Amino acid sequence: MLVSRPWWTRLIPYFGPMPKLAQKQWRVLGLLAIAEFFEHYDVGLLALALKQVQADLQIAEEQLGWLTALARLGALPAFALGLLADRLGRRRLLLITILGAALCTFATGFAQTPLQFAALQFASRLFIYAETLLAAVVIVEELGSENRGFGIGLLGALGALGHAVSALLFAGIDFLPGGWRALYLLGVAPLLMGAWLRRGLPETRRFAMQRGGPRGPGQPWWRPVVSLVRQYPGRFAAVTIAYIPVQTVNVTSQVFIPKVLQELHSYAPWQVTLLYLSGGMLGILGHLYAGQFSDRYGRRPVLTLMALGLFAGLYGVFNAQGWLVPLCWVLEVFSFTGLVVLFKAVGSELFPTSYRSSATLLRAGLGGAAAAGGLVAESWLYGVTGSHTAAITAMLPLLAITPLLIWTAVPETAGRELEDIAPER
Repeated sequence: MLVSRPWWTRLIPYFGPMPKLAQKQWRVLGLLAIAEFFEHYDVGLLALALKQVQADLQIAEEQLGWLTALARLGALPAFALGLLADRLGRRRLLLITILGAALCTFATGFAQTPLQFAALQFASRLFIYAETLLAAVVIVEELGSENRGFGIGLLGALGALGHAVSALLFAGIDFLPGGWRALYLLGVAPLLMGAWLRRGLPETRRFAMQRGGPRGPGQPWWRPVVSLVRQYPGRFAAVTIAYIPVQTVNVTSQVFIPKVLQELHSYAPWQVTLLYLSGGMLGILGHLYAGQFSDRYGRRPVLTLMALGLFAGLYGVFNAQGWLVPLCWVLEVFSFTGLVVLFKAVGSELFPTSYRSSATLLRAGLGGAAAAGGLVAESWLYGVTGSHTAAITAMLPLLAITPLLIWTAVPETAGRELEDIAPER
């Protein structure tokens, strides 16, 4: 039986119509949104508190890019968890990633050296990347073809409230006992929810159906990789290469935006919080609008618009002045959150159930490695230009690659059944 939107969907300022879903589907979305909330909380902290972490751990300016790059490389080994999810199930690996991310976030609050901080954030990103991508796989496999984009968008919008909470707490960073460390210690909260999540999160219907087939648990651990290389190498290469510029440019930018706001535009921490809370609440609607519009009009045209918006928003954040800066920041957030939804949707829809998780996490891992490379490149460009603003502006033309590849090498997936897009062979 289909039911209307539950009360918790009203936590985001979205007043458009939402589709009716089965009660089980709403429950899965709600449980995944809780986990996503805490993952976004951790990701938000790294950028927000970078200035304070740098001062406390005595990190040199030219080492910031290298340090954050090491943390981002955690996305690469997350691929191994995708292999396990295709063999053991989405539910089991989701629970492992949720608890693993919580432990690593909590432990980050005790880091005493830059290397310890980077290592713990590396481990945290490993679990976070796996969790967010596996959640998208679950939604793609559980929702109908007409609502997959909406489901991923709703999950992202609710999860992004974690960014808002981290920004809210960041406003009092100068008064909290331990400063930035106290913010990381709060990441232990998901550990207290483990039993509840374990009871309420079911296995996906599609995985359960293929579990008893020839591509089920009895297959060798390397079978998903071989299948991916043999069956759909072209579309995997295209969607991955299209994804890399978005990750490279935006991740690098996000690390430095709070720092630039405070140092170049003289924002106080509470003003950064105000921007993240007010503008961010508008920006996160990119999740929902990108998801719903791509369900209706197609993934490719909406993705192109979001890529253009990301370019314009980032250029304005680093080069505009006065009131244009927060407006461009909202555009950047809106566009990037939309791109996150679209790549999660397309990246999961393009491949069969037997190796959907592996393909999804491998793409994300390569994108994360590219983002780490972008941070290293920013450190080099900073040495050449002497400015984070000039360094990041020089990287923006890479975003032109994304819509070009999506239109020429990736099939449209909106409104099509998964078995039609990528049949098992």
